Parts: sequence; C-alpha cells; structure tokens
Amino acid sequence: MLHKGSCHCGAVKFTVNAPADINVTRCNCSLCTMAGFLHLIVKKEDFTLLQGQDNLTLYQFNTHTAQHFFCKICGIKSFYIPCSHPDGYSVNVNCLDHSTIKHMITKDFDGQNWEDNIEKIT
Repeated sequence: MLHKGSCHCGAVKFTVNAPADINVTRCNCSLCTMAGFLHLIVKKEDFTLLQGQDNLTLYQFNTHTAQHFFCKICGIKSFYIPCSHPDGYSVNVNCLDHSTIKHMITKDFDGQNWEDNIEKIT
C-alpha cells in the first residue's frame, strides 16, 4: 500500500510503502513525547521524499547518530533516520493520510531507558 504524507504546511511531501494494517511504536523519550511522534519503521527503499528537501533542517543530539529532519516553515518532524534503524526511516504516522490505513496496532516503547530496551524495538 502506498501511503502519502506531509508536514503541516505541505512544503515537505513523501510516500511510504507499508501495509494497510500497520504496527506503530509510541516512545516515551523526551523528544517523542513532546512532539507526539508515532513511529512507523520502514526500509530506506520504501520511503520516497517527493518534495521539500530544501525546506528540511537537521537536528541531532546525544550520540549524533539519529538524523531528525524538521520542516523549516512549520516545524513538524514528519520522518527521521533513527539510531535503531540507520538503514531505514521512522515515519510519524500522525503525518500520514489516514485514509489508506486500515488498522493500526500501537505498542509502547520505553525510550526513557533506551539502552536497556533497544533490543525490544521492532
């Protein structure tokens, strides 16, 4: 299934190949909690940035491994390259057009204790 997504203002647009029934991860780390990010992890080849490369700004912290991309105009992080899946993307389900999502199962992840739990993330 091809899912369409964007930031709030629409300057950044992308597509994601994923099933209509998706498994989503809700992380309780400070960044995910503050942003309301719901993770849909996909392989790099299943993500296509359609427009807005020039409107993205990069934020990194701690180990500087994860690449958090935010829209320079509206500030929304629609996707990023996570530490846990450096060869893929984590897409914010809240930024997807929900008309292509048939069913969503949400699993909690204890990101406040990331090092102790990284083995549990899918």
